[in-house]
Amino acid sequence: MDAWMQAMRAGDFESAWGICDRVLHRRQESRDDNSRQARHLQHLWDGRPLDGQRVLVHCYHGLGDTIQFVRLLPQLRARAREVILWAQPQLLDLLRGIQGIDRLEPLHDDAPRIARDADIELMELPHILRLSAKSIPARVPYLRVQRRTQQSDLGRKRVGIAWRAGGWDSSRSIPSKLLAPLGGLHGIRWASLQFAARGCPLPAGNLACANFHEQARRMLDLDLVISVDTAVAHLAGALGLPTWLLLPTPCDWRWMVGRDDTPWYPTMRLFRQHAPSDLPGVVMRVRGALAQWAQQTQEDNDVQSHFAQPDYRRIAAG
Repeated sequence: MDAWMQAMRAGDFESAWGICDRVLHRRQESRDDNSRQARHLQHLWDGRPLDGQRVLVHCYHGLGDTIQFVRLLPQLRARAREVILWAQPQLLDLLRGIQGIDRLEPLHDDAPRIARDADIELMELPHILRLSAKSIPARVPYLRVQRRTQQSDLGRKRVGIAWRAGGWDSSRSIPSKLLAPLGGLHGIRWASLQFAARGCPLPAGNLACANFHEQARRMLDLDLVISVDTAVAHLAGALGLPTWLLLPTPCDWRWMVGRDDTPWYPTMRLFRQHAPSDLPGVVMRVRGALAQWAQQTQEDNDVQSHFAQPDYRRIAAG
C-alpha cells in the first residue's frame, strides 16, 4: 500500500496532502504533460491560486465520485470569480441548482471549448481546499429533488438494493445468488436499483432508470437503501436517505478503516468484510440487522397506531 493511500485510509488527510504537495512540486519542475493518460489519471491543477479566477472543474472520474465531491464546490466558489462544472450528461438534471456552480456544461470526449483561467479535476478539490476528516461538509441532503406523492404500502418497509458495481472495480459487486437469504424476511417490499434488474433473486420491483434525477425522486419513496460501493450509494447518501453500504476488504480509501460510519454521509452505515472474499458473511450480518430493523420499525408503527386511535372510553365517559 502506498503512503498516500495509507494516510487517507487512516483519516490522516494532512499527511496525504503533504504527499500531494511533493508530487505537484515534482510535476511543476519537470513540466510533466499527462494529457495522454486515461482521464481519471490526469492531474489538471498546476498549483496556481484560484482566487478571483474563472475555474473549469472537470468530472473525469465515476458518477459516484461526482455526486460525492460536488459538495465542495461552494468552498471553491468562495475563492473563485466563476465556477464552471463540466459534468457527465447523465447527472446534469440532478446537479442543477447545486450551490457553488455558476455554469453547468456536459462532459464529452473532446477538449473543452470553454473560456477559463484555470483547470482542475473535481477530485483534486480536497487537496486544494486542504480538507480534513473533521472539516468534510456533511450536511445532507445537499442534492434536492421534488418528492413524488408517497403511496401507502400496507405497513411494509420499502428497501432498495443495488448489488452490482460499475466498471471501475468489479470486486465491489456481490453475486446476486448470495442475496437469497434476504428474501425470506417479512414486512419488506424490495425494489431493485440496478439499471438491469435481471438476476435478482429477491421478489423486487425495478426502480432504476437511465435518468439519475428521476431515480433520485423514486428513491425518496424508500425507507432504506442497501448498496455495494457504487453511484447508487452516493446518491442515497447525498439525498440523506438511510443507507447501508456493503464494502469489500480492502475497500476504497474514502471509507477509511475500523469504523462502521463515515464522515462523508451521516445517514450511512458501513458493513465491512471481516476477511477478503467473505461476501456471505457480510450478507448474513445485513440479514440480521435488517430483521432487527424491520421488527423495531413495526413495533414503532404499532405504538404510533395505538396512540392515533380515539379513546372511546373517555368519549363515552364525557
